Amino acid sequence: MRDSVGVAELRQNLSRYLRRVERGERLLVTDRNRPVAELGPPPSAGGALDRLIAEGRVSRPARRGLPEPLRLDGDPYALSRALDEIRGER
Repeated sequence: MRDSVGVAELRQNLSRYLRRVERGERLLVTDRNRPVAELGPPPSAGGALDRLIAEGRVSRPARRGLPEPLRLDGDPYALSRALDEIRGER
């Protein structure tokens, strides 16, 4: 459970609470016992993607970069065939 701190207490002892946040703690800031904010460390670089990868919800792409441009050469069905090929449907 995260600790809570009132606005007045936070103002009077901001340095002390910031040191706790630097150590990774999260604090709930209250005003008259009503939650108004949460104070915590900033998200790490690439945080959301790294978190999703760690949870196994997404994976990094197998290939890097962009695919070669598709040339349609006036064939009205070229795009459909190319998409079918990419999807492994043909």
